[in-house]
Amino acid sequence: MVATAVSSAIGIVVAQWVDPASFMDGTELKSSLTSVVQTTSMSAQSALPSMKDIPGQVVGLLPNNPLATFSSGDMLRIVIFALVFGVALMSLPAKKSSPLYDLLGSLQEVCMAIVGWAMRIAPLAVFGLMTKLTSAVGVEVLSGMLVYVLTVIFGLLIVALLYLLIASTYLKKGLGAVISNCREVLLLAFSTSSSAAVMPLTIKTLEEKLKVNSATVRFLVPLGATINMSGTALYQSVATIFLAGVFDVPLDTSALVLIVSMTIFASMGSPAAPGASIVILAMMLENIGIPQSGMALLLGVDRILDMCRTVVNVLGDITASVVVDKLASQADPLPVLESE
Repeated sequence: MVATAVSSAIGIVVAQWVDPASFMDGTELKSSLTSVVQTTSMSAQSALPSMKDIPGQVVGLLPNNPLATFSSGDMLRIVIFALVFGVALMSLPAKKSSPLYDLLGSLQEVCMAIVGWAMRIAPLAVFGLMTKLTSAVGVEVLSGMLVYVLTVIFGLLIVALLYLLIASTYLKKGLGAVISNCREVLLLAFSTSSSAAVMPLTIKTLEEKLKVNSATVRFLVPLGATINMSGTALYQSVATIFLAGVFDVPLDTSALVLIVSMTIFASMGSPAAPGASIVILAMMLENIGIPQSGMALLLGVDRILDMCRTVVNVLGDITASVVVDKLASQADPLPVLESE
C-alpha cells in the first residue's frame, strides 16, 4: 500500500509538471467526444470535495447496502466490498468456503470470457473513434496523446528505477546484475501484460537467480500479483490528471488526496489480466467528476501502456520478495517451545 501511494503521488507530480492536456485543444475535443460517446456524469463542481469532507468521503466508500451498490453500478464501492468479502471468505474453514470458491471461480471465468470478446472488438471500435476525432479536431489530438504516453512511461521509469535501487541495495549487487537476472521475466511481462501469467517465471527467477527463500517467494509473489499494482496506480493518476486538464476540471489538494486514496483501493482491486485496469479507471473518473467519455481517448493507447505498467508491477513483486527475505534472515528466530 505504501508503494502504491508513492507511485500514485509520483504520477500526480509528473503529470502536473508535464501537463500533457495542454498539448491539445480541449474545447473542440470535448464537443467531439460528447457527440460520439453519450455520458451522464455529474458536474465537476459538485463532485470535488473540500478538505474537511475527505473523512466523510473515505467512510462513504464502504457500501451501506451492497445490493443497491451493485444495481447502481458504483464500481469503487463494489471493489471495496469485494475486498472485504474476500477477507471474510478466507477466514472461514475450507469445508464451509469451498462451494462458494467454486461458484466464484466459475463466475470469474464467464466474466473473463465476456471481457475477452469485448477486447477483440475494442481495437476496431477505437480505430473508428480516433478516426472521427482526428477528422474533427485535427492531427493535434495525436500529438497530445503522444505526450500523454511519454508522460506515463517517464513516471513508470522513475518507479522502476526506485525498485531496482532498493533491490540492488538489499542484494548487494549492481543495477546491471539485477537487470540481467530479471531480464527474462520482465520481457515476458511486457509481452503478456499480465503479472499472473508470468508468476511461474517470477518464482523461478527469484529462487534460482536471486537466491530468495522459497517460502518467502511462494507467499509473496501470488499475493503481489493480486494487490501490488504500483505501475497501475501511477498510470491511473496520470490518466486522471490528463483527463481533468482536457475537460477543465479543477483539482485542488483535497481532490489530489482523494485520487491517491482511490488509486490504492482501485489498483488493489484490478485483476491481473490485460486491459483490466482501464475498467477500474472508469469508475475513478466518475468519483472525481470527469466525464467517462474521456475514456475513448485512453483506449487507443492503453495496450502499450498496459505492457509497460505490467513490467513495473512484476518488478515490484520481485523487490518486495527480496526485501522481505533479507529482513527475515536478519531477524531473531522465534523461540522454540519445548513440550512438557
